[in-house]
Amino acid sequence: MHPVDHQQQLAVLVTGGTRGIGAGIARGFLRGGARVVVCGRAEPAELPCADGRTAVFAKADIRDAEQAAGAVRRAVDLFQRLDVVVSNAGGSPYAAAATASPRFHAKVIELNLIAPLHIAQAANAVMQGQGGGSIIMVGSVSGARPSPGTAAYGAAKAGLHHLVTSLAIEWGPAVRINCVVPGFVATEAVAEQYGDPGKVAAVAATVPLRRFATPDDVAAACLFLASPGASYISGTCLTLHGGGEPPAFLSTGVGST
Repeated sequence: MHPVDHQQQLAVLVTGGTRGIGAGIARGFLRGGARVVVCGRAEPAELPCADGRTAVFAKADIRDAEQAAGAVRRAVDLFQRLDVVVSNAGGSPYAAAATASPRFHAKVIELNLIAPLHIAQAANAVMQGQGGGSIIMVGSVSGARPSPGTAAYGAAKAGLHHLVTSLAIEWGPAVRINCVVPGFVATEAVAEQYGDPGKVAAVAATVPLRRFATPDDVAAACLFLASPGASYISGTCLTLHGGGEPPAFLSTGVGST
């Protein structure tokens, strides 16, 4: 494998990179000197920027394979190569599994599992041709533990975590593929997800590190996985959950057995 030359500016694509975790990841790469394209379904009022550098926007609904490939082509057209892809776009509203429509479940799985595969396929074709690259999926702890109220989302993220293990074998040695698996992350939408500040604090108190992750925390993990320091890491999931969730039985006051 010809490793990515980190003496040059990295060429990076971040899906869902216009807000929240994705924007934080884009800013992290910009601070690191990379050239960054972010894609989304609608152009934001403000693009991610850092240290006087601003990301470029590419409009794409990555659930459509052609549009996903188009976002990859846009990055390659701009930068003449593509070193790193961070597949961040995803999410799901709360919906009880018993009553959610079949279309709802299909759309959630399409966005959180099939769309990242579309992006990865297009990126892999470029990276194989140029001799190397790194693909990073953004998973979720919902894919590693029960996810009541977002069952289809959790199942899709579990599939995403497994997907990287297969792609790492199929696409190595030229392309490394890994996954970051965040827990609670403080974004613009945190109040919508968890409620008022008191409820947010109560949720944070369940985390051993006593806080939510920040988008910068997730960005730091992505930067590491894209770096020469991670050159032997492929097919793995890096969990960012602040120590995890204490076993439920501890809340009963009963000791461990």
